[in-house]
Amino acid sequence: MKNIIRHGHLALLVLLILACSIPACAGAAPQTISLQEAQQIAFDAAVYGFPLVVMDLTRQVMTAVPAPSQLGSPANQFGNKRVFPDATFTNVVNPNADTLYSSAWIDTAKEPIILSVPDTHGRYYLMPMFNCWTDCFASPGSRTTGTGAGSFAITGPGWSGKLPDGLAEMKSSTRWVWIVGRIACTGQADYDNVWKLQDQLKLTPLSAWGTSYVPPASVPVDPNVNAKVAPLAQLLAMDAAGFFNNACSLMVENPPYAADAPILALMAKIGIKPGADYKSYFAGLDDGLKSAIQAGYQSALAQIPASDMGTPKNGWQLTYATGNYGTNYAVRAAIAYRGLGANLVDDAFYASALTTGDGAKLSSDNKYVLHFGKDEVPPVSGFWSLSMYNDKIMFVANPINRYSLGSLSDPPLVKNPDGSLDIYIQRDAPDSAVTPNWLPAPASGNFQMTLRLYWPQQPVLDKKWIPPAVQLVK
Repeated sequence: MKNIIRHGHLALLVLLILACSIPACAGAAPQTISLQEAQQIAFDAAVYGFPLVVMDLTRQVMTAVPAPSQLGSPANQFGNKRVFPDATFTNVVNPNADTLYSSAWIDTAKEPIILSVPDTHGRYYLMPMFNCWTDCFASPGSRTTGTGAGSFAITGPGWSGKLPDGLAEMKSSTRWVWIVGRIACTGQADYDNVWKLQDQLKLTPLSAWGTSYVPPASVPVDPNVNAKVAPLAQLLAMDAAGFFNNACSLMVENPPYAADAPILALMAKIGIKPGADYKSYFAGLDDGLKSAIQAGYQSALAQIPASDMGTPKNGWQLTYATGNYGTNYAVRAAIAYRGLGANLVDDAFYASALTTGDGAKLSSDNKYVLHFGKDEVPPVSGFWSLSMYNDKIMFVANPINRYSLGSLSDPPLVKNPDGSLDIYIQRDAPDSAVTPNWLPAPASGNFQMTLRLYWPQQPVLDKKWIPPAVQLVK
């Protein structure tokens, strides 16, 4: 009963009144399973499979274009974001205005694909590579490989050949790999410098390595892909049979980890297995079992975005478990729901503030200050930024079109004589002397902020550095 209450399985209370052991359907192992257990397994299976399904839907939508654009690109080609998002951008929650993105979906089914990066001449960048379970298995960039030119061979789970000299292998456990590249950018005046670097990013099939390979100018688009509906919305519209059928199919080319054996054994009790035709399986179940599975699945979809992703301190929600989740399926699913493609914490540390240190919600009716003592300024080897969002985690219009500020700000932040730093968070402009330190709040309503530390230093990773509380100005 603890699990029922914890996961909010209200529908199960009715089912339990009639609960009894019922035989699994034809084609399943000869065993019995209760309605309660079936619902709990469906809940856990939905949490487990959520990242895999939403990643594949994202891949489908982003690659359903004939040529690269800011919206997407065909497989094995980069699509580059050329400008920062502004208040009109609503496609993705929690956008950033610190880096310009270069995104590519890599298909390793036929052969390895080689990523070539230019010399960024000290400019911060990273090219994190995510498998279809949303784990970051490699992250070439300033922190790991430096800022010089380099080439990296992305290989799939079934490849075991020999690579040419000079190529570092990046081994993926899944067929598809998502690169979500980021290059630091100080603002519009810096766009041209970043564009030149983006244009030098290359993806080359191993068979064409050493040639003057040029990707196809136009690629056929799969007419079956629904590119008009966002991937998350497509997933949320699925019923249990459709979702689990997708998960079963995807687990063939994107095999689960060895550590997943316990949950895979449970999922098999209700027919969820790699390669299974789950729609046919589900159709053969009796109505009671169908209802239990559907209830567990729907309960999971409701619970996933509310999962706790960190520990609150000083009014900040601190997230350390990103990019490499192990068997922490709840956190993995929550991050896939709220911020697909989150970096390794070694590359980027995220902290979100919705309240002051004493728990009061941040409101546009008030003025606030975020004070960093001389020794409290975010310790990074890359850079840091603070971004402003409304209660829907979107940028909001403001008089100076400033959505974030930080160590790369132009104009630069103004420090106090003692080396400390104050950031003024309010609706109206402060004194002109500190305008560079003004992060405009929305015209009305509650708001929240995200503090990003790129290449955080060891005190952050050791949880010894905690952002100071946002203070109400009285």
